[in-house]
Amino acid sequence: MLDQVYVCRRRPSTGRHHLARVLFLVLVAVGISVPVFGFLPSLSSPQFLPTAFPRDDKMISRIFYIRDDMFWKDENPFQIIGGDLHYFRVLPEYWEDRLLRAKALGLNTIQMYVPWNLHEPKPGEMVFEGISDVVSFIKLCQKLDFLVMLRAGPYICGEWDFGGFPAWLLAVQPPLKLRTSDPAYLKLVERWWDVLFPKVLPLLYSNGGPVIMVQIENEYGSYGNDKAYLRNLVSMARGYLGDDIIVYTTDGGTRETLEKGTVPLDDVYSAVDFTTGDDPWPIFELQKKFNAPGRSAPLSSEFYTGWLTHWGEKIAKTDAEFTAASLEKILSRNGSAVLYMVHGGTNFGFYSGANTGSEESDYKPDLTSYDYDAPIKESGDIDNPKFQALQRVIMKYNPEPHSIIPSNKKRKAYGSIKMQMTASLFDLVSMTDVADVITSANPISMESSGQMFGFLLYESSYVAKKSGNILRIPKVHDRAQVFVSCLSQDVDVGVLRYIGTTERWNNHPVTIPTIGCTSNTSLSILVENMGRVNYGPYIFDEKGILSSVYLDGQILHGWKMIPIPFHNLNQMPNLSFEIQNTKKRSQKFNDVSQKEPALFAGEFSINSVEEIKDTYLSFNGWGKGVAFVNKFNIGRYWPSVGPQCNLYVPAPLLKPGQNSVVIFELESPYLDLLLEAVDREDFTCRSNDSKVNHVR
Repeated sequence: MLDQVYVCRRRPSTGRHHLARVLFLVLVAVGISVPVFGFLPSLSSPQFLPTAFPRDDKMISRIFYIRDDMFWKDENPFQIIGGDLHYFRVLPEYWEDRLLRAKALGLNTIQMYVPWNLHEPKPGEMVFEGISDVVSFIKLCQKLDFLVMLRAGPYICGEWDFGGFPAWLLAVQPPLKLRTSDPAYLKLVERWWDVLFPKVLPLLYSNGGPVIMVQIENEYGSYGNDKAYLRNLVSMARGYLGDDIIVYTTDGGTRETLEKGTVPLDDVYSAVDFTTGDDPWPIFELQKKFNAPGRSAPLSSEFYTGWLTHWGEKIAKTDAEFTAASLEKILSRNGSAVLYMVHGGTNFGFYSGANTGSEESDYKPDLTSYDYDAPIKESGDIDNPKFQALQRVIMKYNPEPHSIIPSNKKRKAYGSIKMQMTASLFDLVSMTDVADVITSANPISMESSGQMFGFLLYESSYVAKKSGNILRIPKVHDRAQVFVSCLSQDVDVGVLRYIGTTERWNNHPVTIPTIGCTSNTSLSILVENMGRVNYGPYIFDEKGILSSVYLDGQILHGWKMIPIPFHNLNQMPNLSFEIQNTKKRSQKFNDVSQKEPALFAGEFSINSVEEIKDTYLSFNGWGKGVAFVNKFNIGRYWPSVGPQCNLYVPAPLLKPGQNSVVIFELESPYLDLLLEAVDREDFTCRSNDSKVNHVR
């Protein structure tokens, strides 16, 4: 059973103890209007077994199936020794490199999620290019002789923003009931799969491709108990993909989760996951009770090689030899396993997810790094004890020739990068197109304003008291920085004075001192979306100010919402990030000691193609923000909370000549205004007094 901190993975064990532990397109979906459609019929139990579960007298030349509680590939027993590797967490230029390393480990199968939000950033707008080119990734898996297990969702969890759901689903009216038989929700799933599955159909194993299994939903037994919903998903998948494919579910290895999350149909295979270190075979015996007789090949579809880490926690680590010994308990008795993760990669852009504790306010955002303590590290390195220990075990059970072990990717420390302030928050607001500004009596959410990621600035005004004012925002997702300024043109116009910060996890009132304005005082609240919850009962995670705002106990009306999205990976930002074109502030206001958020830009030079190597940007000394390299969003940084100090910069992002670095710093810039391009990861940043995540 999944533990009470509400994460979508079971905690791996270290032996005596359990460890507690998007890139891409920012959307502007304005005016979403999705009609409610008719209810999809439930699938009745079939009167026959499809060819993915063939009768003894039915064989075809190319088929992957289950019989006698074993997997069979054509007419030979097959043991799945696989690993999760997510195309959307690796630059396309490195897909083959990472897959070759998985091959060198001894794997024969790749399991992969398909995140709906990556492929449909706006309603009806489908994207399958660049890092979203799932078809090319699957074909590359086949070229390298991997089979593929495709996790089609529509919900995937995966420590990915909103569990893979597009954020615009939160703006649909009337509100959708996600992960249920709600006909409006199911119609949108059908529209999405109507695009995805025709691309997958030619790639099925029976059609000459590598895809042997397709998963619907993910760990549904840890969330709901709507069998009609699951049957509808099965019906849809079969309608597109036919009967020559194993459709499967994955649930925690307990009776409760399996009872709720499995589909009582003979043509759906129920896989299990469980804590690394648990005795696997009693769980596999339980698994049999939820599969048709003879159709329960023992499979740990998520064998945890490591664990996830939230901001404010110590980086998760698991022992290499213990992990390898646990895997051997499965493989030695002809069980199958998929390593989660074989290679974690990076949560580029704004797509890292979040978890919660038992309360919605106990918010736990994920790191930019998704290293996961996997055998193939975030940078691709395999010279580590975990890779070696797992490889020794796997080679006993996979006699197929392995690829030559690739060497670690070379990295380079490019040295110091001098940064300069190029635009303040006030400057960014002044450059905003008036047509993008929304006015409302009360604050509205990011999603309702048509902005799915980044930051939203809320502006209002009030009459200040000489004794000061008390500001309270009962519900903010996720972090709000409060500023005041004078509306009068004769008192430091354009200067935003930082007052304080209120956060989802410690929602304290903010005391606003008087600043002596000759007219009304302007109130600006910059709200940061730090990643939507991807698991548990609080996945309906809208962002922004989600309640009234109270000033001295009275509701404050009259708001403007100003978008500051910082577009994601495949879409160029509207703001120019070129240093020579950025707006220069006067020296009077260029005081970097102030806490007003601002853009900082710098450059570093690479002399030749041969000198282009992976690197890391070190943010030691900086506060919190988001970083871009050559206009590519490499993710969020927060060294003041940690544990991640450096952001990974893959070599394909770099070029000969000048390379630009732009950061949006929210808090306090490093006084020397320097970044360092270094040659190694660093997860040692940690604040002793950090209250993030309610770490206990």
